[in-house]
Amino acid sequence: MPTSPRTLAEQPPTLPPGDDLERFAGYGVMGLPFASGHCLALRHFPASSIGPGYDSVWHRDPAGRWVMYTSGATQSGCPRYFGPALSESRTADITVTWTGPDEFHVTVDDTIVWSVVLARSPATRAMSAVGSLMPATLWRNQRVLALMSRVAGPLLGVGRVGLTGQTPNGQWFRANPRRLWVIQRSRATVDDVDLGPPGALSEQARLGEFWLPQRGMFVIGEAYFTPA
Repeated sequence: MPTSPRTLAEQPPTLPPGDDLERFAGYGVMGLPFASGHCLALRHFPASSIGPGYDSVWHRDPAGRWVMYTSGATQSGCPRYFGPALSESRTADITVTWTGPDEFHVTVDDTIVWSVVLARSPATRAMSAVGSLMPATLWRNQRVLALMSRVAGPLLGVGRVGLTGQTPNGQWFRANPRRLWVIQRSRATVDDVDLGPPGALSEQARLGEFWLPQRGMFVIGEAYFTPA
């Protein structure tokens, strides 16, 4: 039987070695668009090279305004890299609770309530097989990541993918998604407003050169940034 995403996600992540980049390890929802024009994302990074681990939930409304909620200090979390593109960043109480082998629930204060059900697909199985076996030297190779980005978009049906690029703050990033699942079902409310069914946006969302997928994707892996 394949190992469940919960089992893999709950294993304590190992922070990659090195001191030239700011490093994070854990899991998250790379992005989940809703047909209503909203978009959500999640980062659960228990391992960080620049401070305590943290959780972050990103929300984009139909007008394109981004708010990032972070469980720790914003200067050592996601707003550190994406701040100029945000309408607001807030410190919040974020809880991520696994309710089954492939299901979890997220709450952000009294603002966001979000449930997610994961599933495998032939494409995510193929990408996970490559990602789990690929040596670290290839994960650092810009040409390899550029090729993976070009292949991943049409293979996964998520639109444009950028595993490397520049953040709104000007730092360069590298994403290493080692295992992937598709989001099969999800429901979310923001300020008691139901976001409706998941669905691709009319225009793919991005923050700097980081593109949010046009289909909900859950990943386990690492992220790297040049120092702020």
